[in-house]
Amino acid sequence: MKKNVGGIDKILRILVGIALIAWALMGGPVWAWIGILPLFTGALGWCPLYPLLGLNTCPLNKK
Repeated sequence: MKKNVGGIDKILRILVGIALIAWALMGGPVWAWIGILPLFTGALGWCPLYPLLGLNTCPLNKK
């Protein structure tokens, strides 16, 4: 699995994930648990959707 999430993309994913999970924990809507996905992909540095879309924000693995 090559990393395809880098820099600002990674930071934003982690922050959005934490915010959504916190909202869910504070009584927000059930769909706010979707924050697990951006948190997970940001922490791993890999997004399974990016290869399908031909995207890569990681400067170390640019083609």
